[in-house]
Amino acid sequence: MLNYLWGGMIILAVIFGVINGRVAEVGAAAIDSSKEAVTLCITMLGIMSLWMGLMRIAKSSGLIDRLTRLLGPLLRFLFPRIPANHKSLEYIASNMIANLLGLGWAATPFGLKAMESLAELETERNPDFSKIRAASNEMCTFLIINISSLQLIPVNLIAYRSQYGSANPASIIAPAIAATLISSSAAILFCKIMDRPRRRSHP
Repeated sequence: MLNYLWGGMIILAVIFGVINGRVAEVGAAAIDSSKEAVTLCITMLGIMSLWMGLMRIAKSSGLIDRLTRLLGPLLRFLFPRIPANHKSLEYIASNMIANLLGLGWAATPFGLKAMESLAELETERNPDFSKIRAASNEMCTFLIINISSLQLIPVNLIAYRSQYGSANPASIIAPAIAATLISSSAAILFCKIMDRPRRRSHP
């Protein structure tokens, strides 16, 4: 779908460039944007390598396990049907920690692992789950919380702002905390409201 979207935007840009007699500007913008994209990717590669390395160190040192236990009450509130000490809770906690640090790219692998683990858990409960092609309550809750993702340090946004010459790249921290706190609170409230009828229909 995204391929069609981006392809359509490129075609429209070329068409409007031809209509307005500004094909040269369109070509120049494409070349300049390509250079910026490569520079940005190199910048983000360094930042993400640093934070991914720190996450691996935190995992190896047992810090992630301790943070998972610290998040235990919140995880039990959000996912009451997941058994204690289930491996999916560790993946979910790691994903939430990465999102708290604003590391969307670092959170993705943990999110995929969490979804796989939640699917395995649901298959244990219901052997026909793989044939249903539907998401469980826990999978829906995790997806919504992952999308809303409370962020304390929006590393990606700070890196983007720094790349494009912002005078104070870190000034986004307070607004980001406020916005993601509201979105996360709304996500949790929505999940709890929607979870009630599903529990009654699927005890």
